[in-house]
Amino acid sequence: MTAPLSHEELIDWIRLTRTPGIGPKTFRQLLQRFGAVGEALAQRHVWEKQAAGDVPTPQAAEREFAASEKAGLRYLPMTDPAYPAPLAALEDPPPLLFVKGKLEALSVPLIAVVGARNATVNGRKFAKMLSGGLAKAGYGVISGMARGIDGAAHEGALSQGITVAVLAGGPDVIYPPEHRDLYERIAEHGAIISEMPPGTEPQASLFPRRNRIISGASVGVVVVEATLRSGSLITARFAADQGRDVFAVPGSPLDPRAEGPNTLIREGATLVQSLSDIIDEMRVKPVVTHKISSPPEAIRQATDIPTENSHASLHQRIEAALGPTPAAVDELIRQCQVSPAVLAAALMEMELAGRLERLPGNRVALIGTV
Repeated sequence: MTAPLSHEELIDWIRLTRTPGIGPKTFRQLLQRFGAVGEALAQRHVWEKQAAGDVPTPQAAEREFAASEKAGLRYLPMTDPAYPAPLAALEDPPPLLFVKGKLEALSVPLIAVVGARNATVNGRKFAKMLSGGLAKAGYGVISGMARGIDGAAHEGALSQGITVAVLAGGPDVIYPPEHRDLYERIAEHGAIISEMPPGTEPQASLFPRRNRIISGASVGVVVVEATLRSGSLITARFAADQGRDVFAVPGSPLDPRAEGPNTLIREGATLVQSLSDIIDEMRVKPVVTHKISSPPEAIRQATDIPTENSHASLHQRIEAALGPTPAAVDELIRQCQVSPAVLAAALMEMELAGRLERLPGNRVALIGTV
């Protein structure tokens, strides 16, 4: 496993992450090219034309770090084993996430349950029922803590197990304000995550980024009530592009909030009428059923963490299975006979070491093979 970042390394990561014009994809490219963020900063004359502004000073990064500590937040770099494996497996995951709550909540397979803010009573009831059932079955439920379906999904999951909220603003900014109690309970029993610095107010441009994290961290997305122009449909589109399972709850053609799910079903999403429609179709299964209060041993079993010997062996099996021709990650999972989370972590380590490259369509190929 990758060693945790030192304080000095973390400050370097904050500086590069906050550099205008350096997005997640460019960040990862620079990390791969220079081997360490500190070296990339030292060699910034090579790439500074890509930036849209100056690199923040160490003092500015220290101020952000102090604000995060004061708010009870932790930084989670994409190289950390606790970082959500499905999200880390994308070609451009957020380099740094803020976490408030329990890191263990990010280690189980997460299923997103999203939908309309102005949800119907039946829609909220169904979302709460589905989420409670998913949590009881060993999945975590991830959503955006918005009004309506999101809030109902978190409530249902909290009653049975694990839930994770992804915020569009800073991880210390509670939005909507009436969800303060929900925020506190999620932080106590699950996790709050965000890629935005403390104090950042939610704004329209940040919600698609939030939605991409929701879909990217999940193994499947369930849409319950959504208009065609809603953020939930954006989340579902992201999920499809990322190779996630997409599910939708049908509704009356007379209700605009049913247009989104009905359209997704017409395009190939799995129709959901009951909890079993999701669980039976999910390609990723939880290893064990547990709540967040389970003992550490249960958490270790659930995350399927390999030993050093098995870790090295997995890298060898991946190299043996790959060549210069791109291969599907799903096929690697079947061939290497490991969980998606373990494979995703191994692929990221090999990518950071310059041994493989990621390609569109959730495919990978070895670098330097003939």
